[in-house]
Amino acid sequence: MAAKKNAKKAGTTGDLIISKSRTKAAVKKSNVSSDFYGALDKAVRGMIASAEGRAEANGRKTLRPQDL
Repeated sequence: MAAKKNAKKAGTTGDLIISKSRTKAAVKKSNVSSDFYGALDKAVRGMIASAEGRAEANGRKTLRPQDL
């Protein structure tokens, strides 16, 4: 039973690019809902995908700040 709980927990947090603890620490005046982390992760993945497309369109394999 414990193995199932650990596997489920690892699957939900292991897939995130962002750090929950660092995100929460960056928020100064508000609380953070559990749904926020998934939405933030999705937004970050979208930004990375867009940056990759821009870099590729410019003939580069390296992501640079201007790609954001």
